[in-house]
Amino acid sequence: MNTIKMHTISVYVANRPGVLARIAQVFARRGFNIDSLVVSPSIDGRYSRMTIASQGSAEGLEQIILQLGKLVDVMRCVDHATDVAVIREMALVKLRVDTEQRTEALQICEHFAAKTVDLTEKSMIVMITGNSEKLDACINMLRKFEVVELVRTGKVVMARGDEET
Repeated sequence: MNTIKMHTISVYVANRPGVLARIAQVFARRGFNIDSLVVSPSIDGRYSRMTIASQGSAEGLEQIILQLGKLVDVMRCVDHATDVAVIREMALVKLRVDTEQRTEALQICEHFAAKTVDLTEKSMIVMITGNSEKLDACINMLRKFEVVELVRTGKVVMARGDEET
């Protein structure tokens, strides 16, 4: 049975022009959408780590991982299960709130361990970190106020223990 689920894939790549385009092309050829993409330098500046979130069947993603592994600039490619990896996101939410609404907004933020990173008389910016479900829940609660802007990072992942990301 082909069940569709979210996969978080870590790809360790050489820092060269065109690598991202070639990786995205592998997903596109297989009919997979990239739901989230984060690229950051590694400790060794010659390489970068890409964290890609995509939904699909395990068999389809397995084929993508095999194809990615054949690309010249890909050093390592791993699909991470949530029980053996730490997976987090971050969101910034700008709310238009007056002084009467601010207390309720701050209580919601406190419940989700969100931080206020900017506060004016008429607005506030909140930073939320955690897994996707936590961010979704907090953002849904904050929608009772006027959400002026919402910016959300992609997922970042790190393997637990001695496992290599």
